[in-house]
Amino acid sequence: SSAGSTKLMPCQEQPAAEDAAFISIQAFPALLDLPQELEVSAVSCGSRHTAVVTRGGELYTWGWGKYGQLGHGNNTSSDRACRVEHLVAKGLRVEEVVCGPWTTYVRV
Repeated sequence: SSAGSTKLMPCQEQPAAEDAAFISIQAFPALLDLPQELEVSAVSCGSRHTAVVTRGGELYTWGWGKYGQLGHGNNTSSDRACRVEHLVAKGLRVEEVVCGPWTTYVRV
């Protein structure tokens, strides 16, 4: 695993102090480490967040989440890719994702 790589795993609740959260901004592409069983079929980048769809139809998001654009039911930011559990709980399979500046659109 290389420095700066991101592991895909369910997110733990993070501190609520959004103003104190620091999200690193990386202007250059970086290798994303995925567990072997996860393969990415689609990716989209917003102005400060990223989303990927796996071949299994799951959505993972990370980055700045102040407007709820990460889809985790809160306004928490995260440097780690986190699975959007609401979609899994509803039994929805994600087909496509498009990130806007402060939004994320998902086709299920």
